[in-house]
Amino acid sequence: MQVSWWAIIPFIVMLLSIAIAPLVPSLAHHWEKPRTQLAVALLLGVPVAAWVWLSGHHHLVTHALHEYASFICLLGSLFIISGGIHLAGDIKASPRNNTIFLSVGAVLASIIGTTGAAMLLIRPILNTNRERQHAAHTVIYAIFVVANCGGLLTPLGDPPLFLGMLRGVPFTWTFTLFPEWLFVNILLLVSYYCLDRSMLAREDADHLSRDASDITPLKLMGAVNFVWLAGVVCSVAFLPTPWRELAMIGCAAGSWITSTKEVRFTRNEFSWAPILEVAAIFLGIFTTMITALQYLDSMAPKLPLNEITFFLFSGGLSSVLDNAPTYATFFELASQLPGDPRVAGVPEFYLVAISLGSVLCGAMTYIGNGPNFMVRSVAESQGRPMPSFGGYVVWSVRELAPVLAAMVLLFIADPLWAKALGALVVLAILARAAVRARRLPR
Repeated sequence: MQVSWWAIIPFIVMLLSIAIAPLVPSLAHHWEKPRTQLAVALLLGVPVAAWVWLSGHHHLVTHALHEYASFICLLGSLFIISGGIHLAGDIKASPRNNTIFLSVGAVLASIIGTTGAAMLLIRPILNTNRERQHAAHTVIYAIFVVANCGGLLTPLGDPPLFLGMLRGVPFTWTFTLFPEWLFVNILLLVSYYCLDRSMLAREDADHLSRDASDITPLKLMGAVNFVWLAGVVCSVAFLPTPWRELAMIGCAAGSWITSTKEVRFTRNEFSWAPILEVAAIFLGIFTTMITALQYLDSMAPKLPLNEITFFLFSGGLSSVLDNAPTYATFFELASQLPGDPRVAGVPEFYLVAISLGSVLCGAMTYIGNGPNFMVRSVAESQGRPMPSFGGYVVWSVRELAPVLAAMVLLFIADPLWAKALGALVVLAILARAAVRARRLPR
């Protein structure tokens, strides 16, 4: 299907609405309501779908709606199941314990998804750090590690990778990204540990004393839900559509029935609002994206595309928009280019760059990935002030961007000078961490 440039306007308007509306005070109150988001999605998406359908390209519409349904089934089932699990208790908010929390989250993110892992761990992290004055940096690193970078290893981990699986990427292919996953997350965890030691040194003695005395052993509640989580993992890995989606819905229903009201509604304060927001917004994204993808397919030969630019383009857009449609866009672009070996019709070296850019750079802003805003909202609802949109960007440029730059230089770029520069960046990151760590807590 050949389309002109103006056919991408609804897609651009949809993405700009997501990016700008929450930041404008006069619009934010209205935008945060799922019915407003759904109205905008339908206003922009229905005309696009109708035009494509009436043009005789029915398969494009049905394919987009099928991907949307699979996408929402996955996110919805993980959201419901994780809402039935609660880690109660309050341990000492030491740099070691906080780093262990984030490390566990990095692993869980690839098993139960960044959304599931973030929602599961953010409340225990906040409870553990409630006696500390300086804890915003811990929430920010939770967004970096748990809500984004940890989800690189499986299609369950992050929405872009699940879209890749729907397009034919084998479930196990993302395991090949383990070196990059390990590199990025270890550097982030080392940086966080040293930063938290520095922040701990700024705490008042009274706050530290209360933190040390107010200790409650950790207790896992709702453990039966891990059975349902395993069911979702197995259904994604082994079942074809539509059995996959039916199995995920069944696991979510099983979790809803077997979870106690105390855990889901009292302790986790479960609300449908976050998943309704995601469902409304992505309906607009998936429908308006139909013509955008067709246009970009025709533009692929004209763009300066290589492994570095694929990372920069996919990562840059994932930073300011949403990483799932960004991944889909560049996946389609790469499928038009030559190169072997190929994975799901895409040259593998391009697929690596697109996957890394879409997943890792989703952490650069609050709007880069769905769980980012959810984590921020939970923190603020519990009285923990968080940086503004611009303030968060300052944090991500200072803390995350150097790690990603080192990863690109060492794992994607080919010249020897790039490898050497990457090694220097790593040394600079570690040196900064060491300087921070020298500021010992009281």
